[in-house]
Amino acid sequence: MLLRAEAVSKSFGPKDTLRSVSIKMDKGDRIGLIGRNGVGKTTLLKILMGQIKPDTGKISLKTDRIGYLSQSPVIDQDMKVGEVVGTPYGRLAEIANRITELEEQITADMTTSVNGDDRSEVAIEYARLQEEYGGAGGFGIRSKARSALVMVGLPKNIIDRKVQKLSGGEITKVFLARVLVQAEEADIIFLDEPTSHLDMETVEWLERYLLKLDAGLVVVSHDRYFLDNIITQVVELEEGVAHHYSGNYTTFLEKKTFELERKQKAYKKYRTESERQAKIAELQHQRWTYFSIHKTRKKMLGRLESVKAPTKDKELKIKIEAADKSGKNVLMASDLTVQRGGQTILENVDLDIEVGDKLGIFGPNGSGKTTMLKALLSEIPHEGKLWVAPGTSIGYFSQGHDTLDNTLSAENQLVNVLGTDQRPKARNILGRFLISGRDAGRPIATLSGGERARVALALMIAERRNFLIMDEPTNYLDIQSRHAVESALVEYPGTFIIITHDRYLLDVVCNKVGELKDKKLEIFGGTYSEMKNSKGRIKESEQSDKYVVVAGFKDWARGEKYKAGETLTITEDQIEHFSWALGSGKLKRKGS
Repeated sequence: MLLRAEAVSKSFGPKDTLRSVSIKMDKGDRIGLIGRNGVGKTTLLKILMGQIKPDTGKISLKTDRIGYLSQSPVIDQDMKVGEVVGTPYGRLAEIANRITELEEQITADMTTSVNGDDRSEVAIEYARLQEEYGGAGGFGIRSKARSALVMVGLPKNIIDRKVQKLSGGEITKVFLARVLVQAEEADIIFLDEPTSHLDMETVEWLERYLLKLDAGLVVVSHDRYFLDNIITQVVELEEGVAHHYSGNYTTFLEKKTFELERKQKAYKKYRTESERQAKIAELQHQRWTYFSIHKTRKKMLGRLESVKAPTKDKELKIKIEAADKSGKNVLMASDLTVQRGGQTILENVDLDIEVGDKLGIFGPNGSGKTTMLKALLSEIPHEGKLWVAPGTSIGYFSQGHDTLDNTLSAENQLVNVLGTDQRPKARNILGRFLISGRDAGRPIATLSGGERARVALALMIAERRNFLIMDEPTNYLDIQSRHAVESALVEYPGTFIIITHDRYLLDVVCNKVGELKDKKLEIFGGTYSEMKNSKGRIKESEQSDKYVVVAGFKDWARGEKYKAGETLTITEDQIEHFSWALGSGKLKRKGS
């Protein structure tokens, strides 16, 4: 056992953030910690690591070899990237600091009169810590920094840049690289929103890397595709209580749905039976006023095991209405090229959007996705042909929520669009996005990222457009909110283009996907997973060869028989398995 939390509780003022939460982790466990924004996921993570003390309960942490990626890392803006990545953390940082103290003490002792025994004790501790530091890979951290940065998709020369010059995505990658240089020596790695600001290519690399590690993982994430690929169990925080499920995220959804249905049936059965018993007791009391027979029935009612109604979490209720349909073709672009600052961002992009198309676009950070949207909106200069059908009404969701006026309240923002006489409607729309009461009247600048995203979506819905162009609409949203947005987009009768790194979203709502890479856009008819599987098959076929069975043989390891004259397709990864058949002449490459 690596970690055990028993009946952990934590309150902040009058709010009970965590209530009697228990978690157990063994070697190899990969736990996904999920729940709505603000339920205490990061708080629990810090309690498990020992950074925060619980009000009640017990934490047993059996190792100090811990890796941690914070959602909001504390940054010294004057530090260089190489210093951030090459600086040890956790137990190694404690050892490094103690070694420095001992070195200073040894230097001071050499110039003063110090008892020999004291010097010996210092030397012994110094030698022990040096050995421990080296055994945990401490001396190799700085040398690993550059390769770790390359692994997460950053250029080698970034190592000498100051942190203050980096973008949000680059900062996430830098701190991820810092975790990686110690990851192979860690027993537990805690990751708080590790895929935020990462492009899809880097996220998929991270998945493969984490799956190779022996360390246990505790991951806080809203990225459901990521959770599906790496975790073996889910802990859902709901109203301060932890609910445990084995399996990945999809399995969790299935089990939770079944559990909710079971609870609803049990509660309905309890209500029906209790109402029946109460009704019988009342009839008996009316019929035999002077007898106490009805009291027996009431006792039976009291003995019924009470069943609570299943908790219904507040859900976003979103319905995106469209304006009247335009013609068959909505938007057409031919040889679309964008140049900025003397550099070509997009080159000869062709795009044909028809009514009902739901196109998802993905690609590496900096590949020009947002630039392409702005070109389609004619907000930036471009070359090539661009045609938008008459009757097309475009709604735009900006990644930076640029459509919002930070000085206005959410309610007044919508009133400006709907009209001064439509304030009740504005409140109703915001209420569907769980923005109500005092929050609806606060200036938008004071809202959280998730709240701002919901207001921007509400504004887009209020405008009733038939063609939506959306740039990362699910950023800052928790899992429940993402599911609600997806349901609305699936039911939306209009057309849309959506830029996202959310692979789950691409699979659920899109009938076409496009990869923007190296200034080009490649369109695929189908979901992201279908495209990925198709490309995987193409890649496999490119790296395989045809072989002919010369003499029949049996593969005892797999229990398969091969007959003379049979043709096999064997990939590079499989060829070693058939080496004995090739060596014995039972199998030969076709055409050789």
